[in-house]
Amino acid sequence: MFSETYMVNAYLAGTVISIISALVGTFVVARSYNFLTHSLSEIAFAGAAMGFWLGFAPLLGMVALTALSAIAIGSLENAKVKSDNVTSAISALAIGLGILFLALGHSSSSSATGILFGSVLGISVGDIQLLLGMAAFILVLFFLLFRPLSLLAFDEAGLLLSNKKKGLLRIVFLLVMALSVAISSQLVGSLLIFVLVTLPAASARTYQKTIPGLIALSIFFALFGTWLGLALAYMTNLPTSVFIALIEVAIYLLSLALAKVN
Repeated sequence: MFSETYMVNAYLAGTVISIISALVGTFVVARSYNFLTHSLSEIAFAGAAMGFWLGFAPLLGMVALTALSAIAIGSLENAKVKSDNVTSAISALAIGLGILFLALGHSSSSSATGILFGSVLGISVGDIQLLLGMAAFILVLFFLLFRPLSLLAFDEAGLLLSNKKKGLLRIVFLLVMALSVAISSQLVGSLLIFVLVTLPAASARTYQKTIPGLIALSIFFALFGTWLGLALAYMTNLPTSVFIALIEVAIYLLSLALAKVN
């Protein structure tokens, strides 16, 4: 399997994506931003379709639209507007724009399928370099802002900042979340982003209570699903995202069952 260059690239990309998605997902789940994750995935679809239409990398389109949407949602949330309603409106607009961009760009059905379900087995060296750059940016931000982001997600009442600084911190977190959504879409597609961003972290909460423990176990679950999913996809010639989704859902259901027993 590892004699194939495309599988080596897929495992490298999948590893980077899983680590970033699980890291950010730990804070996403703690802050109850699961619905927003789903909405950003639909916005990512529109961004990728825009990339195909305008002739640049779909990942850049995803980053651009998800980042702009995150800023808009964060700003409106600070203005005390019902954030779920705002998110739903932006999400609906994104789906419509995505369909429009695909039609204007005369994109093939395979392009649309790649956006929706991921295409990590065809990832290029250039895509990996872009992923590594984005992942490094996210890791640096988390390293610099780990304590305030931890308080924002797990104990906002203890965050001793002015309302203005809290609002800025929320927007920074939403931007990081948007980048992780764009990154993870390369592996599982825009329809299944929540599989890597939310399920590993949600599963980890059954077994761990400390923030480092949650992060570590979330990353383990994400990597386990990704690595096994890639191997099964190689052996069966079926989409990788199918296996990753089944594995992560199975881990989550097992975690729920164990939680009920305990």
